Amino acid sequence: MTARTLWCGAPAQTLLAGETMGTTWSVTLARPDPKAREAVQARLDAVNAAMSTWDPDSELSRFNAHESAEPFGLSDGTLRVMALAQEVSAASGGAFDVTVRPLVAAWGFGAGARLPGAGPNEAALALLRARVGFERLELDLVGRTASKGHPKLEVDLSAIAKGFGVDEAARALSLLGHERFLVEVGGEVSARGERPGGGPWRLAIERPEPDGRAVHGVVELLDVSMATSGDYRSFYEQEGERLTHIVDPRVGRPVSHALASVSVVHEDAATADAWATALTVLGPEEGPEVAEALGIAAYFIVRTQSGSYTTRSTGAFPPVRVVERATEAAPPDVEGQTR
Repeated sequence: MTARTLWCGAPAQTLLAGETMGTTWSVTLARPDPKAREAVQARLDAVNAAMSTWDPDSELSRFNAHESAEPFGLSDGTLRVMALAQEVSAASGGAFDVTVRPLVAAWGFGAGARLPGAGPNEAALALLRARVGFERLELDLVGRTASKGHPKLEVDLSAIAKGFGVDEAARALSLLGHERFLVEVGGEVSARGERPGGGPWRLAIERPEPDGRAVHGVVELLDVSMATSGDYRSFYEQEGERLTHIVDPRVGRPVSHALASVSVVHEDAATADAWATALTVLGPEEGPEVAEALGIAAYFIVRTQSGSYTTRSTGAFPPVRVVERATEAAPPDVEGQTR
């Protein structure tokens, strides 16, 4: 789930960039602003300090180390992200679950992961699954606390935190008076106002292939956010089986269906981020059905046995201009690239 803004020579553009959450961020502004970079970095640093699973001193890491059923006080941002995650978990039937961290680590991914190799056996999976389940995470929005239904329950917000970071960066820019900008953090984007030169921002959805970065199609965005989840960057093969970092919390195993990537367009990036993962877990049949039923704007790229791809989108998703497979670079009018 990575996006990279491409310099395309559009007029009156200011480009900013930095690092956060183990990845990079970029901002395209319609006008210069000496305060913008510091404001964006400060917001992203705050999100990382609260929600990182790699920083042992982060608020989330301290919550995970809190092996007790006693309520644990949380900052407003972390609590809001957890609450949104719980909403998506319930609506997706548990396909999205921020308590899945022990299972992800057991399969060799994320902070605290074991080295890739033989996966957990059935007995180990049963023990881990006893610690997993969004219904075991209880939130008190009035008291601003979270409680654990199992003392070893752990939360990983990586499938939603970058989207929240995009939203926070966009808020910082709006407070500075900006109405036309593109924010990207590790693959999640927010497009506000018209792009320099006029018209919607043009973003490229990446073709889901592990080698190289080619464009699958181009979509136009205006005053919305987009996130893409895919299984084609972080994976390994074991005895001929392809194991991806996307684990289905309902069964405790990496997904094994043919759905390669899902892009979701929503008003806010955090929601788009969470639903992109949820729909990826749900797969090529159930995912589109759930998205259509809930009115979610989603675009699905599915692998075929011949090595090509088929696509499917819900009625709410904007039109996608598909790029010919021979094209290995973004078209000249594309402002960004998302996978």
